[in-house]
Amino acid sequence: QVQLVESGGDSVVAGGSLRLTCSVSGDTHSVKGLNWFRQAPGKEREWVACIFSSSTDTWYRNSINERFTMSRDNPNTVHLQMSNLKPEDGAKYYCAATSTTIGACSDRAAGYPYWGQGTQVSVSS
Repeated sequence: QVQLVESGGDSVVAGGSLRLTCSVSGDTHSVKGLNWFRQAPGKEREWVACIFSSSTDTWYRNSINERFTMSRDNPNTVHLQMSNLKPEDGAKYYCAATSTTIGACSDRAAGYPYWGQGTQVSVSS
């Protein structure tokens, strides 16, 4: 139905930057929102950001503090530009999507039927 593939994860030092990419394929026209989640070892998966599929409107986790910016090249490719990375940003980052308007940019991981395999981000002190 919908396939998501993340890329761009790497190991960086604190203060560095990374640009993650989520590529969407399959029934792309059905996607209402694209989200980034992250999960660190021993932690629950947490919502990071969302972009609405048909606009440039974005939403971010409060703790991000404007360090991350989500953008879209086209409906099938979105990015998460991360700057001033901190050790606590280290996690596996996942792209998630839903085909329903309600909950398209929800912070509840259980509400998303489509997930990528994740891309690892490591930030050293």
